[in-house]
Amino acid sequence: MIKFLLTITVLLLPTFLLADFRAKLIDTNTSKTIFNATVSDSTHFTKSHKDGTFYLKTSENTIHIKAYGYRPKSINSDDNASQIFLEPITVRALYLTFWGASNNSKTHKKIINIINKTNLNAIVVDVKNEYGSTSFLTSFEQANSYGAHKNRTNRNIQKFIAKMKANHIYTIARIVCFKDEIQASHNPDYAIRKNDENQTIWRNHDNMAWVDPFDTRSHDYAIRMAEEAAKVGFDEINFDYIRFPAKDGLLLKKENTQKNRIKTIEQFLDTAQSRLRKYGVFISVDTYGNICWSKDDNGIGQTVSSLAAHADYLAPMLYPSGFSSGSFYFKYPADHPYAVVYRSVKNIQDRIDTKRVRPWLQYFRDYTHKRREYKKFEIQEQIRATKDINTSGFMMWSPSSKYNLNYFHSL
Repeated sequence: MIKFLLTITVLLLPTFLLADFRAKLIDTNTSKTIFNATVSDSTHFTKSHKDGTFYLKTSENTIHIKAYGYRPKSINSDDNASQIFLEPITVRALYLTFWGASNNSKTHKKIINIINKTNLNAIVVDVKNEYGSTSFLTSFEQANSYGAHKNRTNRNIQKFIAKMKANHIYTIARIVCFKDEIQASHNPDYAIRKNDENQTIWRNHDNMAWVDPFDTRSHDYAIRMAEEAAKVGFDEINFDYIRFPAKDGLLLKKENTQKNRIKTIEQFLDTAQSRLRKYGVFISVDTYGNICWSKDDNGIGQTVSSLAAHADYLAPMLYPSGFSSGSFYFKYPADHPYAVVYRSVKNIQDRIDTKRVRPWLQYFRDYTHKRREYKKFEIQEQIRATKDINTSGFMMWSPSSKYNLNYFHSL
């Protein structure tokens, strides 16, 4: 009988340890309540009501709060706070290259200086680049065994994140997913192959191999990298190349249909949301700019509606030079930076709230038509469009991460 009672007690113990956590979410600036925020521990989540209140039953010490348009926040469940204040943010980010991510690089220091002297407030950092290299030494043994860390540029990621937080900079970790030379070359059994006699590993125009998105081992690898970024304190995970190659005739694990492609990308994001929940990070997804105008998945597994249902933010690359002649009825779209950005976001507002759209903007010379330099006017016109259409901000892409301070004054 005593043994029976002990067994019952052990089985019920987790239930007894669960505690009710109730509070109200409030905007720090306006004192208005926050609706539809996600409140979670590592395994459970709930949403805040229209009056800002939420209720979560948890046995964990840490609770994470995510609301669109706000900085993420983590609190101690033992605090028993009745009101929790969230800080609104419109993310205005500069991209920092893999090679500039060193704590001592001049590029890194210049970007911090620009952010501190303007209303820019965020940075996008390569954590895993297109080749598959990681910018810092992670605890992911599989990747380390391939040598993914050998070309790392940051020898003290904790110092880097601490500096970002000290400057109140919102941090975004860019994780390149399925384009990964290192992973593919070490795992030929799930690398994408040519559909030819030898079935050799396929490489794209820049001689990079890809792993098969249909194989969940490729999902686990990318998400494991994302977990490493979340562990060290990044606020957001930005998944790039979260798609199928834009090429026909390749050998894949499943039939390469639109239905299968879309479902696979959705499954990847659902798994990522589940595994990253315990870190309280946002998830954004990079896409081609033409996703705003396409009626199908462009053969790569991405649509606005499918991504909006499974990610927090959508990040279309709305580079005016990326649109072909005749787009928007313009012979040279790169001559119309405001219109390209504004019209593209407006065209998808029936499928996703524009406050969940944060486009990549062009900070490089037009490479398609006139070779037009993108300077202060072009940069500020793109930014003005994001303001006018009420996006969640922007991310500025310069391949070299070289930016002019004067371009960002008076935004």
